[in-house]
Amino acid sequence: MVRVTNAVAANRKRKRLLKQAKGFVGDRKNHIRLTSDAVMSAMAFNYCHRKQRKRDFRSLWIMRIGVGAKINGLSYSKLIAGLKKVGCALNRKMLSDMALRDPQSFAGVAGSAKQALA
Repeated sequence: MVRVTNAVAANRKRKRLLKQAKGFVGDRKNHIRLTSDAVMSAMAFNYCHRKQRKRDFRSLWIMRIGVGAKINGLSYSKLIAGLKKVGCALNRKMLSDMALRDPQSFAGVAGSAKQALA
């Protein structure tokens, strides 16, 4: 009886794993056992860091808005509260972009928030 091997599928699986480990350093790129551990860790971190990037950007936007608000004589929380009262539909990403690139229009938005609070 002929000996059955799983050669084609096993080689394909190893080849796929080594392709994913491209750019890894040392034995992590060409030893199957170490490579599989390294690739699994890399994939887990990849997933976590995609989520974390969204948090990092939101905190960056909030910092930029806070600085712009301080320049216009408001705190970040007062600015957001005033904008909610006015019914402003600008999100934090747009507000931070305005604070960075167009300070005059941001000053106008901050002024409307200040009037709503007063």
